[in-house]
Amino acid sequence: MQSHTEVKRILEAALLSSQEPLSLADLKRVFEGQVEADVLKGALEELGKDWEGKAVELAQVASGWRFQTRPDFLPFIERLDPEASPRYSRAVMETLAIIAYRQPVTRGDIEGIRGVAVSAQIIQALESRGWVDVVGHRETPGRPELLATTKSFLDDLGLRSLEELPPLEEIARTVDLPQAGAGQPAATTQPAANEPHVEPSTEPAAEAAK
Repeated sequence: MQSHTEVKRILEAALLSSQEPLSLADLKRVFEGQVEADVLKGALEELGKDWEGKAVELAQVASGWRFQTRPDFLPFIERLDPEASPRYSRAVMETLAIIAYRQPVTRGDIEGIRGVAVSAQIIQALESRGWVDVVGHRETPGRPELLATTKSFLDDLGLRSLEELPPLEEIARTVDLPQAGAGQPAATTQPAANEPHVEPSTEPAAEAAK
């Protein structure tokens, strides 16, 4: 049986070596189930404190725990590979924001809110990124697909749950998302072909893109 210090060191090694967040179940497998969940949680909490004040932090996201660069340093890291992060149009970001805050929604719901048609390419872009998935069908004629955001979406934004999303008003100001009262469609927004693109990041602008 490992000591508490060894448990922390093993957790640190496992998390630093993983490219994806590790869930509690994943971490228990590291110890072949010999370390209880509450012990692991306590060790993770202490490990997080050990890394406080450094450029890298231990964060809990929807899929589990991971080490990540602190947001303050991301602009510098991105200069190493400026093409690494895909860039999305305002139409894509608006669609993502609607799905995030109104989910589950159909393509027709999104079109009703935006006031313009939603192309298949927009939905495909979000599905390919792993941010949106089909979670069911609405029991209406045609049984349209219901769209919702994924854990990967929350992971990419550094969030643990949808409850941590910023207020919709903040997102609307950031990406010019038309707002509407309850049951009232938003004003029409038709993105131009040469409109500026919005790049997802850990900043509030990307959080609109749930």
